[in-house]
Amino acid sequence: MKKLHFLLAPVMLSMLLVCLLPPQALASEENHEDNRLSVERLWQLQRIGSPVVSPDGKHIVAPVTGYDVKADKAQTRLWLFSADGTQQTALTAEGLRASEPTFSPDGKTLAFISQRDKDDAGQIYLLPMTGPGEAQRLTNVPTGVSGIKWLGKHLYFISRVWPDKNWDEMAAQLKADKDKKVSAMQWNALPYSHFDRYLNENRQAHVFRIAASGGEVQPLTQPLGLELPRSSQSASSYDVDSKEQYLAFNANGWDNQVDAKIDIFLSKLGTAGTANQSAENITKDNQAPDSNPTFSPDGKSLAFSRQQIHGFYADTGRLMVYDLAKKTSRTVTGDWDRSVSDFIWANDGRGFYASIDDAATRRLYYIDAKTGKPRAITKDTSFGQPVQAGNSLYATNDSFLYPARLVKVDARNGNTSRLDSFNDDILSKVELGTYESVTYKGAEGKDIQMWVHYPPGFDKSKKYPLFLLIHGGPHNAFSNSFSYRWNSQTFASWGYVAAWPNFHGSSGFGQDFADAINPDWRSKPLADIQAATKWFENQSWIDTDRMVAGGASYGGYLTSVLLGTEHPFKALLIHAAVYNMYSQMAADFAVHSTRFGGFWDKPELYTDISPHYHAGKFNTPTLVIHGQQDLRVPVGQGFELFRTLQSRGVESRMIYFPDENHWILKPNNSIYWYNEVKDWVTRFAEPGAK
Repeated sequence: MKKLHFLLAPVMLSMLLVCLLPPQALASEENHEDNRLSVERLWQLQRIGSPVVSPDGKHIVAPVTGYDVKADKAQTRLWLFSADGTQQTALTAEGLRASEPTFSPDGKTLAFISQRDKDDAGQIYLLPMTGPGEAQRLTNVPTGVSGIKWLGKHLYFISRVWPDKNWDEMAAQLKADKDKKVSAMQWNALPYSHFDRYLNENRQAHVFRIAASGGEVQPLTQPLGLELPRSSQSASSYDVDSKEQYLAFNANGWDNQVDAKIDIFLSKLGTAGTANQSAENITKDNQAPDSNPTFSPDGKSLAFSRQQIHGFYADTGRLMVYDLAKKTSRTVTGDWDRSVSDFIWANDGRGFYASIDDAATRRLYYIDAKTGKPRAITKDTSFGQPVQAGNSLYATNDSFLYPARLVKVDARNGNTSRLDSFNDDILSKVELGTYESVTYKGAEGKDIQMWVHYPPGFDKSKKYPLFLLIHGGPHNAFSNSFSYRWNSQTFASWGYVAAWPNFHGSSGFGQDFADAINPDWRSKPLADIQAATKWFENQSWIDTDRMVAGGASYGGYLTSVLLGTEHPFKALLIHAAVYNMYSQMAADFAVHSTRFGGFWDKPELYTDISPHYHAGKFNTPTLVIHGQQDLRVPVGQGFELFRTLQSRGVESRMIYFPDENHWILKPNNSIYWYNEVKDWVTRFAEPGAK
């Protein structure tokens, strides 16, 4: 009964306050609720994916995903747009997922992946673009297809297969696996998982091709005795030149599967695939990953992205070009302190276009192929990887204030025109706050960039609570882009000033800045967060008695560090946190061991930086959240932290999602997550101006 009274008291109090408020005050509050960027509105928005463009530039196709919250399901349809922005037409029907649109070389046919009728897995479908017609299935691959490309007379794709079985035997194996009563899995070597899925070590990812007119599926990498990286593969894992003479692909360059060495292999294609052919490792002398092989328009060169420090996933990606005739490589962007990974060749082969993580904004750049000189095309908001037709680029564009839009960008001057009208009806009813970028002095007096988001109607003459947010990675950055999982404007709409500091270790600010926290994850980022807190304490419009903080993944790690450190925050949010650096060795990716050694080699390193060693100082109310399917940061990390807090008598709450991974992705779970976070922070830091 005591608990019941405790829960009812705030409700009764709020009812009393409502009764005492004048009608106009009630109407004002109601309008505010109706106009905010609520989590419910986030799930009403259509999400536009990366576009493709026909060779003549007349047709642009992009996947658009919408959500049925009631059914807790998503559907993705392909939409057709015109270059002048006058057309926006659905190409695929409702209720049928479609992905990875790819135009034929002549632009007359669109290929895409869908699962229809009696398909047990995604297959390639072909849709005519020159007139009315239904999409026709091209493949019947029991293990499904992904990563499709159309070069010359063939469509190329990836499938995860049993290398010792034919297609009929694979179909029988899939049925047997589905029907079997034993759920056990077995591993004899790493890797065994990736983010949210376990890997079957008996299956391998390989590249195949099929003629656009149909026929037999030809294996390309399988006869070479090489497989694509086990953990993850996509269309960027391989490429074929336009004349179908060469295949370039990623594979592990040594026998060690614990710390794979991702190299690029080159093989000459024959009329019947690569049977009896060989593949040459063209990057064997580099110990770090070489990725994203991409042939030049004339097929004479192969561009790729190179890192140089094995075990440092945020090492600067340098753009490289390999000359097929001379068999030599040269560095294009060796002097540029930015990573190049999402790039395409310019149609004339004289340069590249790329989306670059550049000081907390993803900008489009042109890079000269000879000199490596970069030229920024866009400025303030973020853009996805572009595609080119003529002098125009097509890409998604988003910012803190609007979700991804499809835009046409003049490659010469960066002028942008929008091609879609999705979400306008919803956003026209939303009152958004404002934001700005500020710079303050962090660890060792270095400049730290931070985004500050103000709630709608912000008044500097009043005082507001602070919600300080800590991004994950750690080698990531919170850019001027729209997030569905942690939306700054949604947090601000609750009545908070929301802030994202891009502390030491963040990407997009140069190699030295990113690597400054290795192997000491704790010291400099903590100093940066403390300096950000002090910056806000010095602002007249911040109420220092109403400050909360939170983060996820590495952001959860750093929030756990805060938890064991003196700080002014009234409550903390810790999602999917790396809490115990020893336990993190159970994850699909152990950050420190490859480069700096395991805890059995350097126990003092882990003792110094692991948050669990500072549990004796935990005394801040904390909301802990974790998902069972999280294999990047296993769920035990969350429960360890919660038990520690409870054992110390610290007010805490554990929210567990049995069906979510490192992120909360399902509509209703996401809505629940936002509402629980709001409930927690508003309990300890009352929202709104005072």
